[in-house]
Amino acid sequence: MADIRGGIRPPLVYLGAIALGLLLHFAWPVRLVPPVASVPLGATAVLAAVALFISAVRTFRNAGTPVPGNRPTTAIVRTGPYRYSRNPIYLAFSLLQIGIAFWLNSPWLLVTLVPAVALMSLVVIPREEQYLETRFPSEYLPYKDSVRRWL
Repeated sequence: MADIRGGIRPPLVYLGAIALGLLLHFAWPVRLVPPVASVPLGATAVLAAVALFISAVRTFRNAGTPVPGNRPTTAIVRTGPYRYSRNPIYLAFSLLQIGIAFWLNSPWLLVTLVPAVALMSLVVIPREEQYLETRFPSEYLPYKDSVRRWL
């Protein structure tokens, strides 16, 4: 079965952005915030990202629809974090990268997050939305009109 994202795997997009950010961090270390603030800010963001990810995946599973984009969606989910964001898993990935940036005190991880979010916003998410609009036109279009893409 074809991936509705055109072969782009979101976890790999973020993993690549994190890897590039780490390479830049170790090649040209620059501080993002005062050292005393980096771990508390980073840990808080990482924990929030993990909680959001778990909640989003659990909500999908409770609705009986698969998480991977290479399997057909079986339902439009409007509960849990999907009440506030149409893409809470991608939001969690972004928040995780922000948390790592603060934890390691590296602006490079924020810099590399920008193209990752752009790729998600301009390529991946529009493909998913097109698929969902075609598959669930009477359910997805009102949902899309009532819930923001990110926050």
